Amino acid sequence: MYLWLKALHLIFMVAWFAGLFYLPRLFVYHALTNDEPGRERFKTMERKLYRGIMTPAMHLTLLCGVGLIATQGMVWFRGAQWLHIKLALIAVLVLFHFYLGRKAKTFAEGRNNRSHVFYRWLNEFPVLILVGVILLAILKP
Repeated sequence: MYLWLKALHLIFMVAWFAGLFYLPRLFVYHALTNDEPGRERFKTMERKLYRGIMTPAMHLTLLCGVGLIATQGMVWFRGAQWLHIKLALIAVLVLFHFYLGRKAKTFAEGRNNRSHVFYRWLNEFPVLILVGVILLAILKP
């Protein structure tokens, strides 16, 4: 059971991160778009990515992660300091996920006031979290 949970956790995590990388990139292109059909196309793409892929993948990643922790037990959990740091990074990532959802809503309502440069920088944030999470999960310092 543990290995199945771990495999599913990784599969859903990859799907979630794909969205976390792609949605800000869509925002870059959306912010550069001047024509109405293009803006409508980006609104649809952003909505479908956020609601149809990213959010379910996030929930399934978190659910499998909780399942993995549960299989190890509370004694293990208390002693796994690396996991506590990883969970703090995941909490930041969840907040970032919801922030992206708010940004998608801002675009959908035609109220974006940020430039494409802002979204280019925003696009780099999940990379930093990913590096930390992977290093913690593999090295378990």
